[in-house]
Amino acid sequence: MKIVPFEEKYTQEVVDLIIPIQRNEFNIMLSVEDQPDLLRIKEEYIDTGGNFWVALFEGKVIGTIALVKLQNHCGAIKKMFVTKDFRGEKQIGRKLLDTLVSYCKEHGYEYLYLGTVEVLKAAQKFYKKNGFELIEKTEMPKDYHLMDVDTVFFIRDLRNE
Repeated sequence: MKIVPFEEKYTQEVVDLIIPIQRNEFNIMLSVEDQPDLLRIKEEYIDTGGNFWVALFEGKVIGTIALVKLQNHCGAIKKMFVTKDFRGEKQIGRKLLDTLVSYCKEHGYEYLYLGTVEVLKAAQKFYKKNGFELIEKTEMPKDYHLMDVDTVFFIRDLRNE
């Protein structure tokens, strides 16, 4: 398994990973049309100062994580997904998160934010275990793009890590 920066050649695999997880596993009925960023990863994430990584196993995309650059040395985590067969003990999610956090520290980010869905209990537990604290929706930065489905919000302070 290796984590690499996104390249255009991974676009369809990213879509084919994320949409079924959202729809089939968690009954979150989002389509590609609801998430046009999935077809414009370079423009939406990388060209705007953030980044996007994929986890590969035998050349296939098994996980994703995205960083959106916000104002005031802040960032937002988006599109963190790992295929079911690679969750848990294999620590793919942890390795993706560690890659993003290392990048943030190298580039002067001070805070990381994220929003998730109430039904994603395992994800919430994962974030808490990895240094994130629950906050109210009203505490999210003004330039954070809120998704209608997100109801649980987190922050991680990177300044003293």
